[in-house]
Amino acid sequence: MASHILAIDQGTTSSRAIIFDDQFQIVAEAQQEFEQFFPQSGWVEHDPDEIWSSTLTTCRKALANSKLQARDIAAIGITNQRETTIIWDKETGKPIHRAIVWQDRRTTSFCATLDKAGHGSMITNKTGLLLDSYFSGTKIRWILDNVEGARLQAEKGQLLFGTVDTFLLWHLTGGKSHTTDATNASRTMLYNIHDNCWDNELLQLLDIPPSLLPEVKDCSADFGTTDPALFGSAISIGGIAGDQQAALVGQACFEPGMIKSTYGTGCFIVLNTGDQAVHSNNKLLTTIGYRINGKTTYALEGSIFVAGAAVQWMRDAMGLIEAASETGKLAREADINQDVYLVPAFTGLGAPHWDGEARGAIFGITRATGPAELSKAALESVCYQTRDLLEAMRKDWQNMGDTVLRVDGGMVASNFTMQFLADILDAPVDRPVVLETTALGAAYLAGLYAGIVPPPEEIGSSWKLDKQFKPTLAADIRTRKYDGWKDAVSRTLTK
Repeated sequence: MASHILAIDQGTTSSRAIIFDDQFQIVAEAQQEFEQFFPQSGWVEHDPDEIWSSTLTTCRKALANSKLQARDIAAIGITNQRETTIIWDKETGKPIHRAIVWQDRRTTSFCATLDKAGHGSMITNKTGLLLDSYFSGTKIRWILDNVEGARLQAEKGQLLFGTVDTFLLWHLTGGKSHTTDATNASRTMLYNIHDNCWDNELLQLLDIPPSLLPEVKDCSADFGTTDPALFGSAISIGGIAGDQQAALVGQACFEPGMIKSTYGTGCFIVLNTGDQAVHSNNKLLTTIGYRINGKTTYALEGSIFVAGAAVQWMRDAMGLIEAASETGKLAREADINQDVYLVPAFTGLGAPHWDGEARGAIFGITRATGPAELSKAALESVCYQTRDLLEAMRKDWQNMGDTVLRVDGGMVASNFTMQFLADILDAPVDRPVVLETTALGAAYLAGLYAGIVPPPEEIGSSWKLDKQFKPTLAADIRTRKYDGWKDAVSRTLTK
């Protein structure tokens, strides 16, 4: 009996494939970066064909590294960068435009027009989202309006839309499955999270033909099987969830009040609110945490656009470091008497500000400021932004109680960053043994469908702690540093 699970983790900067056994131990993995395109200021694009080819390559490499065959894989789980928008030809599978990435701000002015026309509240009430170019809906409209002939093709039913999960699924199944899950659907600004369906009023508002849209299923479901030619024999695809919701599952946050924070290119905090869709008064997002066996679990989410991307900026644009791993060592060497603040609003500020026009700034620099102080500021900026989100969550949901933050993602390997996170939050930070919780969540959902893992109410005990970081910073220093951060942010806001 097949007892392994292949998790596809398609991220913003790379595609990964990880094979887990039925005890969630990593057997093999492979990763491949792909090109980022920045055609104009605030625009971010990917090549969909490169997303697909890198995904296929890493899956084949992981299988080869594991010395397993397709018949040994019980199911495939997919997790993906959310909101990134792809439209392709229904017959050929050829994309009609590059993928417009979640970070992209090209539809900001159109969103402002919709807001001025009074549509913002309706959109939030139906979708739980803010009216913002971050989400897929206005990206779809932009492609239809700006690619020659696209709207006519769409109206004729010749085109398909998908977030990255759907695009990969379509290719994995040889074009047989045009499907998504409830978590990815909930990030499009087209999906009614209360009625669990595509919303006709929103489709009409954005002038999007319904024929473009995929079928929406539970996160653990029958999504089809792979084309046998891809891996030697067909493999069932049994789980899909957007990356942050997959991490919520991977961190075993199945009880209301449990909270996780993922530190990748951006940073995303997700709080399980159970069967209650909590409305935010602090510009957080109400979203679907997961949907299993037809039951929807809701969450509050805070989105930080730039986390690990701040370190990438120091490496690639500024040339201050050669590798991301250098920042922790440099930060420990920084002058403790300098309070340098980096506000990394490279593509605007996310929650709780949602200011798409804000841009990055550095405050507090002196002639003595160097790479060490800037490294420290870059790492600390992620922690300050995390506190911003937790403060907002406490205001929105009175049931939150004391916070123990479960963390994952590439940045959590930095002990310096995690200790400062605990210090500035004045709360414990738990780092798990398995850091690949996004892929782990996708694997769990697929394994649940395949019947080889326990149900959610039993899986929590399998979560294992690697290290807990406890706050040690004096209260007066914590207050002073956080006040300095809030002052720095206020100077960058445009609204």
